Amino acid sequence: MTAKTCLVTGASSGIGRATARELRRAGHTVYGAARRVRRMDDIRAAGGHALETDARNEEDLDRVVATVLDDQQRTDVLVNNAGTVLHGAVEDVPLDRARDQLEFNLSAPARLTQLVLPHMREQRSGTIVNVSSIDGEIALPLGAWYYASKHALEALSDTLRMEAARFGVGVVIIQPGIIKTEFEDRTTAQLREMSGRDAYREMAEAMARRGKTGLSEGSDPGVVAETIRQVVESDHPDTRYAVGWLDEELLRLNRSLRDREFDEMATRSVGWGHL
Repeated sequence: MTAKTCLVTGASSGIGRATARELRRAGHTVYGAARRVRRMDDIRAAGGHALETDARNEEDLDRVVATVLDDQQRTDVLVNNAGTVLHGAVEDVPLDRARDQLEFNLSAPARLTQLVLPHMREQRSGTIVNVSSIDGEIALPLGAWYYASKHALEALSDTLRMEAARFGVGVVIIQPGIIKTEFEDRTTAQLREMSGRDAYREMAEAMARRGKTGLSEGSDPGVVAETIRQVVESDHPDTRYAVGWLDEELLRLNRSLRDREFDEMATRSVGWGHL
């Protein structure tokens, strides 16, 4: 196996951290990027690199890619994993918060792609891995802007895959199911902050109560990291990988049920009863 130079965003926790460690364990050159650089000490201890990066700051993104290229003279893999989540009813969420969600989950991956793609085209090889979610296909109540960002990321990836293929660059979408990470830690507070009053308070409180106990089940981030490593090391990876607890089940329901049937199931699943 040929070692590859990999840039992984959101590498201070969860899927990103597990991915950086898995790729480094497999012998690849790994650069982890995140705001909380001290939480990447284990990546450095394993021989990787930790770069302090704010995904909302375009200058930071430029600097990170330049650092990798200066050090290694190439970038073989970009794992766009960094993301954040925003909960609240469409009617309640201020548009500046919605724009920030789209900036973090969509614009930052797009900018990093723009930065690495010219070099991948020049070397006639490379892989861009965009970590979406099963929520890139489905949607549930009180999370519209997160779902919109992941739906958009998948559309961007599909178009990019067709554009980049002729240059030897592959684009792969990862769709994690329910994963045990810190990602949902702010869910309860956000629901009550955004929609805990007025028209949507009943739904928000039902979801907040369910979220307060945390996920009773879910896959370890390592299962996603292993899948990403397999993608990185494959000569001909698939275009999409659903991985993690309830991934295939929820996607199958969304693809097979009529819209109103799925709506009914979704609202009941979050504890809000019948429509």
